[in-house]
Amino acid sequence: MTVKTIVPFGDPILRKMAKPVETPLSPKMLTLLDDMAETLYASDGRAGLAAPQVGILRRLVVMDCGTGLIELINPVITDRSGEQTGPEGCLSYPGFYGIVQRAERVTVTTLNREGQEVVLEAEGYLARCIQHETDHLNGILYIDHVREQWLYHEQTRQRFPLLDAIRQAGPSNR
Repeated sequence: MTVKTIVPFGDPILRKMAKPVETPLSPKMLTLLDDMAETLYASDGRAGLAAPQVGILRRLVVMDCGTGLIELINPVITDRSGEQTGPEGCLSYPGFYGIVQRAERVTVTTLNREGQEVVLEAEGYLARCIQHETDHLNGILYIDHVREQWLYHEQTRQRFPLLDAIRQAGPSNR
């Protein structure tokens, strides 16, 4: 397995729509999932990683929100309910976070490695992670959802103007 380089904000690939993965998964896509997991676990402050964040425009996500590795292949959020507001950061923009509103509960239809459809129901932090990572597959970044005009530096808690981050990230796909 290989630790991949994470694409930073400002790279145009983060604003593009990822393409579906064909099934059955090719050995190349299975290796990519393994490499993404290795990259995720090698990163500080990590919860999830989408393929566009390693420069690959495919609809693949790996995440670990505290209960073990979850792989999402061609995920589609089919239901959202409730509301939660809290801090979010991103491996592509390390060291900063913003306050984001998301659904409290989601249902996502995805595939497993064998190409079988799986329905996952999530709430709380896991639901937040799923929404954040599936947004990456659609060229949407968490800064597009930030409720205030500020991001915050993780260590100093100092404010950083959201507009500066948006300029750095490139135009939104929303």
